[in-house]
Amino acid sequence: MTKTPKLRVRKPKDPSYWMGLALKEAHKAKIRGEVPVGAVIVKDGKVISRGFNLRESKNNPILHAELIAIQKAALKLKSWRLIDCDLYVTLEPCLMCSGAIIQSRLRHIYIGTEDLKAGACCSLYQVFDDKRLNHQPKWETGLLKEESAQLLKMFFKELRKRNKDKQKLKRALPAL
Repeated sequence: MTKTPKLRVRKPKDPSYWMGLALKEAHKAKIRGEVPVGAVIVKDGKVISRGFNLRESKNNPILHAELIAIQKAALKLKSWRLIDCDLYVTLEPCLMCSGAIIQSRLRHIYIGTEDLKAGACCSLYQVFDDKRLNHQPKWETGLLKEESAQLLKMFFKELRKRNKDKQKLKRALPAL
């Protein structure tokens, strides 16, 4: 009697797995002195693109994590329509990024933490829910919220300390 080989069934990864990858991208941004925001785009259970903020280092106001990931995904798929793709982003998208998300037809947006000062999904604005627009992606927030929020809090705390230390040094040095 011969044994039938066992079929390997790939279990789909949990959304927190993908958000964990987005957090890794956010850490890359932090290392470069950028606001630590990371994004990952997934299609059919595979990462097709990643991005992290590069605004400061590249002196470019549009180099947000989401836009970088969207551009890379479009190039990889050879299409601007990212239908059946999901975006995992550590911070709620701003108006600019939300517009790009709508235009690219992303299916589902998973958000780590809200952005009370510039968020366009659920904080200041709710553009994804606006029925006047031609596409409304599904979205949810709070996925690895504590980790995402803590990374941002620590970054800005360290930034304020560095700025304060610079001011102290500046006052301590005699005028040349």
